[in-house]
Amino acid sequence: MTLKVGINGFGRIGRLVLRAGLAYDNIEFVGINDLVPADNLAYLFKYDSTHGIYPGTVKATAEGIEIDGKFIPCTAMRNPAELPWGAVGADYVVESTGLFTGYEGAAQHLQAGAKRVVISAPTKDADKVKTIVVGVNDAAFDPVVDVIVSNASCTTNCLAPVAKVLHQTFGLAEGLMTTVHSVTATQPTVDGPSKKDWRGGRGAGQNIIPAATGAAKAVTLVLPELKGKLTGMAFRVPTPDVSVVDLTFKTEKATSYDEICAAMKAAAEGELKGILGYTEEAVVSSDFIGDGRSSIFDATAGIQLNAHFFKVVAWYDNEWGYSCRVVDLLKLMATKDGLI
Repeated sequence: MTLKVGINGFGRIGRLVLRAGLAYDNIEFVGINDLVPADNLAYLFKYDSTHGIYPGTVKATAEGIEIDGKFIPCTAMRNPAELPWGAVGADYVVESTGLFTGYEGAAQHLQAGAKRVVISAPTKDADKVKTIVVGVNDAAFDPVVDVIVSNASCTTNCLAPVAKVLHQTFGLAEGLMTTVHSVTATQPTVDGPSKKDWRGGRGAGQNIIPAATGAAKAVTLVLPELKGKLTGMAFRVPTPDVSVVDLTFKTEKATSYDEICAAMKAAAEGELKGILGYTEEAVVSSDFIGDGRSSIFDATAGIQLNAHFFKVVAWYDNEWGYSCRVVDLLKLMATKDGLI
């Protein structure tokens, strides 16, 4: 059987979800909606400055994109409710515009004929849309209730596996997270106005920019036992891809940094294999471009102050790793639905 998927929003995540999904014979992409013309979308899909040239064949047609001989129709509609998901037979839709992160906006895809929606961003309606972080709380997915789900943010996907291991093993009393985050499409290349955050309007290639993030608090959506124990902030830095989480925390149990590393290694080789990684190598950010794991614990980068106070570091490809989790979530839901 085959899962049929539509993509709304063919930006960085939309394109990489397609790349990641094409690796599976039981996933078929049946539609792309983006306001950009199909020939430009085909070009952007094939030539990626960060992740390289797509190794197969890509060409634009009058009606869409042909990838490795398989045609994907493209539309350019602003209203998701008008999209032809029913006509093309889309089972699920990946909502990756960044515009429809609430329940009502995402539900328009259901009106258009889709059976389920995955929002590739934190949801604005956490009380109506369940957040699923694969490897952390995917068992919480209820196929009867969870018609629309959020895949959280890339940073939450990095932090949550680390927080899960720490809390299960040592008890996470409280923590502060900083993500040193690569630039994203919302940042300008030169200084310009920014309504919400003036610093966010400064040139992305010239500055280290402090920014707000809800990623740490969002961990409590998938690990509710940590509610009130985590918060965080971000620094946007002038690198194109790969970010790093710095978590400073107190443990409930007395322990050592060596014991923390041992717990992370065991999880990376066991229950969280493929989600959490572990390294003792002298790595830097570019070494993780194209890494499909959510979080890679850097054992040589952390420090200990005393038996209860630590700092740990975890890397993540905020584009590719996150896109791989979107595909994993699609597969998880499709398995529950008996589609694959």
